Order: sequence, then structure tokens, then C-alpha cells
Amino acid sequence: MRWRILALLFAARVGLGFQFQTMGAVGGNLTDAFGLDNAQIGLMIGLFMAPGLFLALPAGFSGRFASDRVLAGFGLCALALGGAQSAMASDPAGIGFGRVVSGAGFLFATLYFTKMVADWFEGHEIATAMSILVMSWPFGIAMGQVGHTWLAEVHGWRAPFAVASAWCAVSAIAVLTLYRPPHDLPARIKNRIKGLLPREWGLIVLAGAAWGVFNAGYVVYLSFGPGMLAAQGMGTLAAASVISVGSWLMILSGAACGQIADRFGRRETILAVCMTGAVLALMLLSLHGAGLAASLLFGLVGMAPAGVIMALAGQAVAPERRAFGMGVFFTVYYAIMTASPPVAGWLLDRTGAPDSTILFGAALFALVFPIAVLFRMLKTGTATGPVKETA
Repeated sequence: MRWRILALLFAARVGLGFQFQTMGAVGGNLTDAFGLDNAQIGLMIGLFMAPGLFLALPAGFSGRFASDRVLAGFGLCALALGGAQSAMASDPAGIGFGRVVSGAGFLFATLYFTKMVADWFEGHEIATAMSILVMSWPFGIAMGQVGHTWLAEVHGWRAPFAVASAWCAVSAIAVLTLYRPPHDLPARIKNRIKGLLPREWGLIVLAGAAWGVFNAGYVVYLSFGPGMLAAQGMGTLAAASVISVGSWLMILSGAACGQIADRFGRRETILAVCMTGAVLALMLLSLHGAGLAASLLFGLVGMAPAGVIMALAGQAVAPERRAFGMGVFFTVYYAIMTASPPVAGWLLDRTGAPDSTILFGAALFALVFPIAVLFRMLKTGTATGPVKETA
């Protein structure tokens, strides 16, 4: 049953990446239509993440009043409505408003999809399950890198938003009608939850920071990697296709990496190797003719530990405090994700060199390993010494 539930959540969560990638795919079209510069396109990309800064904690609290199924379905509906708003917009402000609405839906859907999988797989194969879940995001993005680019060229910039919205609407119906919670989930606590334990605060903040810089590096690669290849003389669709190879490959490498972590442990060794691969892949992008090799290395090695990193969130907080803990986790994540694309766009506008944004992405990936080490030290008590935890 739990694997069928995971398949349902995977298919629904594909819509999140599919909707997110709309802006990356139509950025050039919007520059032609409205005269937006790179920093403004970066801001549009970042607006998708902005609601998480303000709504993540309330979204976590809302789990006390509604079921995971309803809240995840609500998120998917908001993704559909926000995309429809952007598709019908007549100016950049309208497109940006649609991105914010979609971003609010993305928050609710992501938070409760993550909680659902943690509830179903706690104690067994959680790294594998989280790896499969998080691979739905690059799967949707890879679909959008090629599909949205083609749609925009053939049918105009509004078509990608409309198609992504349709996917999210169908997914909402599927989750609302088919999802069931696990039977052995602890009963909902009726009394007021006191909040996280001191160590849990540190753990969940570190987990959110690791997930944030990892995904921010990925977004920089997705959003500005095609421009690097285009600057070397590659066509727009060809550049998007080459960059998308990494996203397709990580779907397989992510699941394999989760299996390795569940069976053999050695999570820090895995992260050290993979983050080194991610940094090297971004460096390769600056070499003429090395785009495909960079994308292969990025997908097979650099992005493989996504589930291992996401699993930190499930390990940080006890089940009865998990919804609120996820709110903290995504607050940190969204703060990093909102700031990173505009910074990358500003670097490109200031220097005029795509290399500057790629170096920024490499620096983000380089931060993942030391944050994970701090998480392990705090988890085992070696950072601050033994801590007595009481509820």
C-alpha cells in the first residue's frame, strides 16, 4: 500500500516542477514582450518561493485543523489557479501575482507531501522513499525544460502556464479522492502542542539550510546554465535539452543513491563525493563543448543525494511535532530559495558573464556537506555534548 501511495504522490508532485519551470522556459519571451532584464526574470523565478517566507509556519500549524490530504489538495488547486492567472495576465505584475499564488500552493503541497511520505515510511527505507518523492520535482522540471520551451516557441508564452495548470488541477482531484493515511499513524494530539525541543530547533534549521542551498544551486543551474551554453553558440532549444539531461538522469541516480544510503549508511561520504561532483559539473559548463559532459556528471553524481538530504527533515523532529517542524524547515528553505535567483541574475547583469552565476551555484553546492556534518554532530550530541530532552 505504501508504494502505491508513493506513486500517487510522485505523479501529483511532478506538477510542482512542471509549474515552476514555466518561468525559466519563457524568460526570453517575456524579455521580448515586456523588456524584462535578467534580474527581473530572476525575481519572477524567486517569487514562486517567496510565500514560503511568510506561510511556512502557518502551513505547519494548519495541520492541527485539517487533514494532510485536504491541505495537499488545496496546494495543488492554488498551483493550478496561479498558473491560470499568469497565463491570462496582460503585464508583468499579473504574471508575478500568479507566480505568488502558485508559490503558496507549492508550499502547502510540498510540506504535506513530505510529511505524508515521512509518516508512511518512518523507520524503513525512508531515504529511498524520499529520494523517489523528491525526484518528481526534477522530472517535472525536465518535462518543462523541453516541453515548455517548445510550447512557447509554437504557441506563445501563455501556453506553458496553461498546460502546467491543467496538470496540477488533475493532480488535486487524484490526491483528494485516492490518498489514505497510514493506519498506525499516532493519534492527533488534542492538547496544545508546546513546540519543538531545543535540539529539534537546531536540527530542523540545519536540515532546511542544507535542502535550501542544494536546491538553490540546482535552480541556478537550470535557470542560467542554458544561457552559458547559448553564449558558446548553442541554439536555445538545444541548450535547454542539454541542461535537461541532468534532470532526467537524477531521477534514476537519486533512487539508486537512496537505496545505497538505506543499505550501507555512510551518508556523509555520499554527500562529500556527490557535492564535489556537482561543483565540478558546474565548472565544466564554462568549457566550450563540455555542456553534455557537465550535464551527465551533474545528473549522475551531483544531484543524486537529494533524498538523503531531504530525509534529514524526517530525522530531525518527532512524529507528533512533525507538521510544525516541517513549517520551520520550509521557512529556512524558502528564505534561501527566494534570495538566490535574484542574486544570480544581479551577478549576470553586473558582470555580463554567465560564469559568475555558475560560480555562485557551485558555491551553494559546496555548502551542503559542512551543514550536513553539523547536523550529524548535533544529532549525536558531539557538537554541544549530551542534551537531556524532555517533552
